[in-house]
Amino acid sequence: MSLLVRPPGLEKSSRRSAAAAPRKRTAARQRAKLKDPLRHLETPTEAALPKPFADWFQNRGWNPRPHQLALIDASRNRQPTLLIAPTGAGKTLAGFLPSLIGLSDQKRERKGAGLHTLYVSPLKALAVDVARNLMTPIEEMGLEIRTETRTGDTSVARRRRQRAYPPQILLTTPEQIALLLSHPDACHLFADLDTIIIDELHALAGTKRGDLLALDVARLRSLAPEVIAIGLSATVAKPSELRAYLMPQTSPETATELAHLVVAAGGAEPSIEILEIEDGVPWSGHSARYALGRVYEAIGRHKLTLVFVNTRMQAEMIFQELWRINELEYPIALHHGSLDASQRRKVEAAMAAGGIKAVVATSTLDLGIDWGDIDLVINIGAPKGSSRLLQRIGRANHRLDEPSVALLVPANRFEVLECRAALDAARAGVQDVSHARSGTLDVLAQHVLGMACQRPFKPDSLFAEVRSAAPYMELTRATFDRVIDFVTNGGYALKAYERFAKLVATDDDHVRLAHPKFAQQYRLNVGTIVDTPMIKVRLGGRRTRPDGSARKVMAGGRVLGEVDEYFIEQLRPGDAFVFAGEVLRFEGLRETDAFVSRAAASDPIIPSYTGGRFPLSTHLAERVRKLLASRGAWGVLPGPVREWLDLQSRHSRIPLADEVLVETFPRGDRYYLVCYPFEGRLAHQTLGMLLTRRLDRLGARPQGFVATDYGLSVWCGRDLDVMISRGVLELGELFEEDMLGDDLDAWLAESSLMKRTFRLAAVIAGLIERRHPGREKSGRQVTMSTDLVYDVLKKHDPGHVLLEAAWADAATGLLDIARLGDFLRRIKGQIRHQALSCVSPLSVPILLEMGKEPVAGLGREDALREAAEAMMRDATRGA
Repeated sequence: MSLLVRPPGLEKSSRRSAAAAPRKRTAARQRAKLKDPLRHLETPTEAALPKPFADWFQNRGWNPRPHQLALIDASRNRQPTLLIAPTGAGKTLAGFLPSLIGLSDQKRERKGAGLHTLYVSPLKALAVDVARNLMTPIEEMGLEIRTETRTGDTSVARRRRQRAYPPQILLTTPEQIALLLSHPDACHLFADLDTIIIDELHALAGTKRGDLLALDVARLRSLAPEVIAIGLSATVAKPSELRAYLMPQTSPETATELAHLVVAAGGAEPSIEILEIEDGVPWSGHSARYALGRVYEAIGRHKLTLVFVNTRMQAEMIFQELWRINELEYPIALHHGSLDASQRRKVEAAMAAGGIKAVVATSTLDLGIDWGDIDLVINIGAPKGSSRLLQRIGRANHRLDEPSVALLVPANRFEVLECRAALDAARAGVQDVSHARSGTLDVLAQHVLGMACQRPFKPDSLFAEVRSAAPYMELTRATFDRVIDFVTNGGYALKAYERFAKLVATDDDHVRLAHPKFAQQYRLNVGTIVDTPMIKVRLGGRRTRPDGSARKVMAGGRVLGEVDEYFIEQLRPGDAFVFAGEVLRFEGLRETDAFVSRAAASDPIIPSYTGGRFPLSTHLAERVRKLLASRGAWGVLPGPVREWLDLQSRHSRIPLADEVLVETFPRGDRYYLVCYPFEGRLAHQTLGMLLTRRLDRLGARPQGFVATDYGLSVWCGRDLDVMISRGVLELGELFEEDMLGDDLDAWLAESSLMKRTFRLAAVIAGLIERRHPGREKSGRQVTMSTDLVYDVLKKHDPGHVLLEAAWADAATGLLDIARLGDFLRRIKGQIRHQALSCVSPLSVPILLEMGKEPVAGLGREDALREAAEAMMRDATRGA
């Protein structure tokens, strides 16, 4: 059987109690709990395809692929199924075929019967794209199937109509499902639900959004007991976790229920190159300005190029720089999550129509998007994970039998190593491993309130339903009751405050909402994406009078998008900044709107956004360490990078893959300690905080530290080598794992980071509502509210469920304590100290991060280059 040539537009592109921090299951326990072995695809017969659909394939000159037929068989047998398929293999068409066949054959008892298929996407843009592409077979086969999308951009009137007169296929996001389930009419809306399709499941499972979706799917199973779930995923390292996600679980004491597995045949090997420039790559920085001339040339050689960056700030900067050198006036567009929805839709429409040469984008276009004939993906900066790289490059030549073409552009020398490691992992088809985790308690609290908004519930029944969701299958009844208690009255320390009393018990053993206003507040704040408070940017803050003079206009104006409230607070009227691809003049702030006018400025500011950086994955970090330690592998590296590493090996040493190198040296009037864990910026920042506490206690007088994804530098006022020689400082003790005990607790008690983590949990759990009818709290108001509650709970109720949830978040999120613990255990007895007389070559990129501004202009890059050259001269003389 020949493989199906891609139909245009139809292929996109150990648990434990949730009260504690995540941990890994042992391999033996995991194997014992799996009900069946990994089952790969057995090719079904073509008889599985009904005649109208077989004719449709034949008329287009295609043959259905085996995995597409396999999903039809699985659906007929009512088997929840996970489909794993590479880019361009027809995952989306495969997921929808059973529904299209079922709806075409179905004899409806009444005209306009309810919702049949619910398609869930992690991205609004992906849901819109899939809906557009799905219309091709529906229209060409003349199927009378009503299909609609529902996202945060859908009008209120249309969303209201969809509840009363639902389509047969609804394409939506996890947040919209939670909203729909919070209404009393949810029982009617989902009564006919037959199939749930979860696209890009690997991007949802293991996240708070995935936790919320798993709980909502459990409720959907209660409302429609015959419903089945189909998961669509790219290749993953551990399919069993995704298979469990799709199945209702029974209890943690029995074997984990696993969905049927279909694995499609692999496609063409991707064609990936790392950009090399004779002048060499910069020592530090993240802008990649040095390479934009070559990036522009690559854009010119291709039909449509996606230029991926890792942050919105990078997107604005790269877009501006490309336009600055755009002598041929290529149509180049910008796409990121802070732009207004209408502007994003224009870009998407232009991509589909072939009217754009290149798009600079963040993760908003990462997953499954199939707009236009994209034939090149450029990734600016290191990808931070092999799975993310494979996902991004899959946007190019979105066909199974054609290789995706990608160009990696490292922004600094350490990123050259990371790009090479990522390229090798991608060619080997190796994925990042995400370890099993428990569902979080703040998400569970939000879900409990949502279910009360729908209708009164019995705690016993809701507990059983919640435990049927894989992330919560090991939730204990005691922890569940604590969550119910929190939603009911805020918990022990807060129960005296009426505003926290959201639930009340009834005489018939049910729990109901205490007041209808809580349902309205829930619907305004539903979801797990807690952004920094945003300010709308409105164009039109300055108008020209008839006499030619200008006047401010602080009303109306077209919305360009949103920027962080903190950024706007730093601006003064008249300041220029870059946003939505334009240089804008800040005219003033009125309530939650920033009014701007177009401007011409030589050095505008670029807005910064919180939470934009991806962490370096554990798997990729290990590959970078092995590459660095293997001198024989350096031949694939650019000449300047090889020379840098050669100089490091002569002047200091190259760390082995299983050890950590710690260098100490003086520079100026400071004494430096530099180490190279390669565990990611978050873990390094936490390590830096804890090391400075210990060094201070030893009398080293630490003055500060800087952390990157690759290493960490602490500078002190006392000679560290003298302290080591006298036995005052012992590196093995300095890096002892017990720093995660009392030192961590003491630091968290003093720092604002734990309060920030608590703030996120409090907003998700509904303790603090950002949005109220007709108004929205500012970021400062939310901070003041949550900080006050945090202090009260810390003093009077230290075992509060939200403090527990915040600590669990800290373990894997903002502080990455779990990964830091793994590192400290790994290096026990493997610390290699090198005392030096001056700076080492390997430390130069890290030291250059000291005191860097968030935004660097060309002058700043020249200064950094001069500083790097000065340090390298010192290192060479020292050698």
